Amino acid sequence: MWDEAEFAFALLVSGLAIGLMYSLIALGFVLIYKATDAINFAQGEFVMLAGFMATTALAAQMPIWAAIAAAILGMIALSFVLERTVLRPLLGRPVVAVIMATIGLAAILRGLPPITIGAQTKALPLPIGDEPITLWSAVIPPVQVVGVIVSVGFLAVFTWFFLKSRMGIAMRAVADNQQVAMAMGINVERYFAIAWAMAGVVSALGGIIWGSMLGVDTQLSLIGLKVFPVVILGGLDSIVGAVIGGLIVGVVESIAAGYLDPYVGGGTKDFAPYVLMILMLMFKPYGLFGTHRIERV
Repeated sequence: MWDEAEFAFALLVSGLAIGLMYSLIALGFVLIYKATDAINFAQGEFVMLAGFMATTALAAQMPIWAAIAAAILGMIALSFVLERTVLRPLLGRPVVAVIMATIGLAAILRGLPPITIGAQTKALPLPIGDEPITLWSAVIPPVQVVGVIVSVGFLAVFTWFFLKSRMGIAMRAVADNQQVAMAMGINVERYFAIAWAMAGVVSALGGIIWGSMLGVDTQLSLIGLKVFPVVILGGLDSIVGAVIGGLIVGVVESIAAGYLDPYVGGGTKDFAPYVLMILMLMFKPYGLFGTHRIERV
């Protein structure tokens, strides 16, 4: 029989692991926002589509590593195509135009799998074994361990990219002011495409990891909505915020499921992050680490 400390520790570890996996998906939001100053509401659909790409490759008898590579390359190619055909014509338009375009794009992408390969749930097994890892009272599935490692690695890489590399600094300049960036000789269209391609890579990794945990179907796209409170809490343009926000949301979900669900019959972990998001918007609308913008009128 677990005592209270063991139970709390198990909830904390589980929440932190899930939170880091949320952070990986949130990174896709941050990448797009940093480069284009717009929110990509199709991020969840990108994750779903990557999962379908991987399962389709496996169904074609491809090895798992080849299927993962195919999903990543497929999402990069899709991101380039969508940026070139749908989003580039909106360059220089009001941000709301880009946001509405991503909402429409999300609806289209969500409808593609059912009319092409079917809507039934597909398994996405990874060759990582089934033996869970025990850390005192916490039992962590291997797929979550892989998710944590991948998330931490890519978050570190992208943090360095935006803070230290010339390309990352240029992308930040594009997000700050597209017209000024053009005047300085920065190829805005190229950096738009790079940002979307990077978001495609993140979506592919997230789709493979979450698809392995939950199975791949159209409901996987809801992960985008699950992650939205993460980017609001941390700040839309902060990679560090994506990490901290993910950890907070993961822990809050885990604690709500462990302590509140037994009394109310379940479901509290699904809305608890949105309560946090609303409170953050009320008292700190730029998030914990978001950039404060002062507009002159």
